[in-house]
Parts: sequence; C-alpha cells; structure tokens
Amino acid sequence: MIDMADILIIYSTTDGHTLEICQHLKQVIERNGHHVSLQSIDAPTRLDLDNFDKIVVGASIRYGKHSKRVYQFIEKHQQVMERKPNAFFSVNLVARKLEKRQPHTNPYVRKFLKEISWQPKEMTVFAGKLNYPIYRFWDRQIIRFIMWMTKGPTDPTTVIDYTDWDQVESFAQLVSDM
Repeated sequence: MIDMADILIIYSTTDGHTLEICQHLKQVIERNGHHVSLQSIDAPTRLDLDNFDKIVVGASIRYGKHSKRVYQFIEKHQQVMERKPNAFFSVNLVARKLEKRQPHTNPYVRKFLKEISWQPKEMTVFAGKLNYPIYRFWDRQIIRFIMWMTKGPTDPTTVIDYTDWDQVESFAQLVSDM
C-alpha cells in the first residue's frame, strides 16, 4: 500500500495546453492514491510549500523562453523544493521532434537549467500543441515564421496536438512513485 502524498503541481501556461497536461497528470496521480493540487504560477496566492510532500513545476515556452514567474517561483522556493521529491517539465513545440524530447536534447530546457541553480530530481519535456486559430494576429505570424524556418506546418488554420499522452502517463507514474 502506497502512503498517500499531497502533491503540488504548479504551472505556467500561455495558451492553456500546459494546464491540460497538468489536469491529465492529476487524474493519473490521483488514481494512484495521492492528492494533487493544481496551481497557476500566475494566480496570486500564498502557498506554503511545506504542506506538500512532492512538488512538480510545469512550464510552457513562448518564443524560446519560460515565463519570468517560473524563474521567480524557483528562486523563492528552491530551498523547500530541494528538501522534497520534486520534478520539472517543459512544454514546447520543438519537442514535436522526437530527438528534442529529452531534457538533455531540448535547447530550451538546457538553457533554462543553465540559468537556474535548482536541479530538479526528475525532468521531462512534452511536445506542445500548435493552435493557430487561437493565437493573436502577431503571435500567429511569428509562430508561422518559426514553423517555416523549422519545416513545420504554416497553414493558419492548423491545430495539431503533438503531445505524447503515453509519455504524460509515464511521467505521472514517475511522480507518483518518487
């Protein structure tokens, strides 16, 4: 019998897909007998991380960067996180390419890890979702240009979820077992 853990998944999302991934992680982890709290990094709240047994940070990428609030959260809470089982995941479209879906092969995660002093105990990278119709005009144009440069889809009506949901399930199991 596994002891029930209180797990915090704190996330940063740009267009909502990272939240979808977090909700799926929560479902799987709770099926394993744990309690999961989801919290947006952008929601003003006073979290006491000491109340959680495990902490997971999830962050989306936009234009090659994670949100500044992710960096601020890590800096503020690093000592508490390091005392507990912890994990980090990044969601980005570069990871649509299988060879860029590992922390050590994903350029955004490699850069992120160089910019912070926290070294997560567990990490992964999930491919994101391309959803041109929901992007604001200039975001759509910039993302189309980036996709053109990286040989991705540029049709402005394209919606493709590149997320490997089996990979999400495996990561949820890893978090459950930490």
